[in-house]
Amino acid sequence: MIEDIVPPVVSAADLRGEVTNASLSSLFPEEAAYVARSVDRRKREFADVRRCAGQALERLGYSRVPILPDAWGAPRWPSGITGSMTHCAGYRAAALARRSDVSAVGIDAEPDGPLGEGTLRVIALPAEAGSVARLGAARPELHWDRLLFSAKEAVFKVWYPWTGQRLTFRDAEIVFDPCTERFALDPCTEGFTFDACTGGFTAYLREPAAARRFPSGLPGRWLARHGLLVTAITVPYGA
Repeated sequence: MIEDIVPPVVSAADLRGEVTNASLSSLFPEEAAYVARSVDRRKREFADVRRCAGQALERLGYSRVPILPDAWGAPRWPSGITGSMTHCAGYRAAALARRSDVSAVGIDAEPDGPLGEGTLRVIALPAEAGSVARLGAARPELHWDRLLFSAKEAVFKVWYPWTGQRLTFRDAEIVFDPCTERFALDPCTEGFTFDACTGGFTAYLREPAAARRFPSGLPGRWLARHGLLVTAITVPYGA
């Protein structure tokens, strides 16, 4: 899914379905040690996203290497590489690129369901809350509150590796494009038809220091499919 909303210079890999033990054996000793005391599900998700990252690295011509988190949990990539990882129930993914092509990339995945009660009030600016309400009335088949949350997560995953600083939910304003595309897919091997929907958004940084260091607006893409929402922001090199 992620590969459908990132440019060709970004190498993406993903896994769908429930997590299993399949990826655990591919962990490097340093990675295995990092999650040794974690619960089983955390270990499996950790292993799966690193398996995805390893595949993406290989497609860029790099060898697989241990990918350990920094103090804030962000992955530490090999020199010359930028990227992002995400996981949620039913989905794990990584998207990587050479720094000579891309300044930053951020991805996020969420289940296509409503946010918990009161969460929208915490994350949304007044204009965003109004937008979510209008879009929900026009396109009720999508959970726009969750999509807003995912888009902001993608912003943070772009911002932090680029600057080494953190943002709050209210430091970025998300404006969804008014038009979305809807299409039906008919995978014969699965024997059913399902709908997918995709569109764009722009993220505007409201915090003054952030706004000076970022382009005036960060364009992103989103996709709803298989009961999942995925978002991605890619900042071209030199932007």
